[in-house]
Amino acid sequence: MSAVLESLDTPTPKAKPRLLSDTLLEAIGARAAAYDRDNQFFSEDLSDLHDAGFLRASVPVEFGGLGLTLPQLLREQARLAARAPATALALNMHLYWVGAALHLHRLGDPSGRWILEEAGAGKVFAAGHGEPGNDLGLAWSSVKATPLPDGGYRFDGRKIFTSLAPAWDWLGVHGIDESDPDNPRIVHAFIHRDAPGHRTVQTWDALGLRATRSDDTWLEGAIAPRDKVIRILPAGIPNDPFVDGILGAVLPGLAAVYYGTAKRAFDIAVESARHRKSPAIGGKTYAFKPLTQQAVAQAAIELDSIEALFERAANRWWDGYDEDEPWIAHLLAAKQHAVDGALRVVNLALKIAGAASLSRNHELERLYRDVRAGAFHPPNADLSHEVIGQAWLGVLGQV
Repeated sequence: MSAVLESLDTPTPKAKPRLLSDTLLEAIGARAAAYDRDNQFFSEDLSDLHDAGFLRASVPVEFGGLGLTLPQLLREQARLAARAPATALALNMHLYWVGAALHLHRLGDPSGRWILEEAGAGKVFAAGHGEPGNDLGLAWSSVKATPLPDGGYRFDGRKIFTSLAPAWDWLGVHGIDESDPDNPRIVHAFIHRDAPGHRTVQTWDALGLRATRSDDTWLEGAIAPRDKVIRILPAGIPNDPFVDGILGAVLPGLAAVYYGTAKRAFDIAVESARHRKSPAIGGKTYAFKPLTQQAVAQAAIELDSIEALFERAANRWWDGYDEDEPWIAHLLAAKQHAVDGALRVVNLALKIAGAASLSRNHELERLYRDVRAGAFHPPNADLSHEVIGQAWLGVLGQV
């Protein structure tokens, strides 16, 4: 068989260009355990990634960015997540604003141009979408948006899970304008760090992804000026390219983060099995145990399917889905399969690596905690399945 393969003279695939060097990722990985232990924000990582151009990687070159496509960006995101899941997850919240603005730009809509300019200049964007008890996501809000005479909006209410809380320059928020009770509207806007009327409450002390510092944000009269109000949409399931752009960036990004996390757990487990010796088989390593081989195979198959699905979804989003395709079902499927599959892979990794992985100083113990957050990212698992089913049945927005 090898002779046959050699006779095909298949060219060796060229290595894909990498934005993040192995040396940088090694340094980031070395800090992850201390960030997690101390519940500390990843300040050093952010500085290094800023210098490396990661925060402006997908910003078009004409706006000061590096011009990476979504698939190219996701490969780098997965590599980052393999060494520091919390860092990668938090920065996904910045990258999805860039992605939303980029989607508008590619459609010829200039309304998000300023976001690309600010991101290209090194500014950090954070997401103010999470709200306690809001299981409708962007279709509704518990935050009050009050229109001002000059076209701006005042926001009052509580936001939760504000990843990047210590570092953002711009906070993207949504709130509900009920000045016309018969026609409530959802207002999407951005608040600058220097604006009065917002405060961070340090509530973040979570099971995993601790370095994200996803603290609460209280909006107490925070004002978004008119030129930073990017959309005013009817309440309910949104149908707008700006929101489409958010979903087209955040969902594949989440999938990439959890793929990278699971891939790191797999690599650690495989390396352990290659070196850990078993007296039961005469001192050979666990790599020779049939049950270890079976667990590795299961994890490898799972990883391949996660990677294949999220890369396919990202490529098709970037190239453009056909008008009649249920694109949201494809994006949600990629995200849901990634978070569910990553959990299975990490569980298998602990089984392969053995009881040592239970130790608090073992990297697998941290990955075991980090990967469990996947089910809760909006839309959560229940809502994701509902939307996927409704999209394929052609009843999305009708139930």
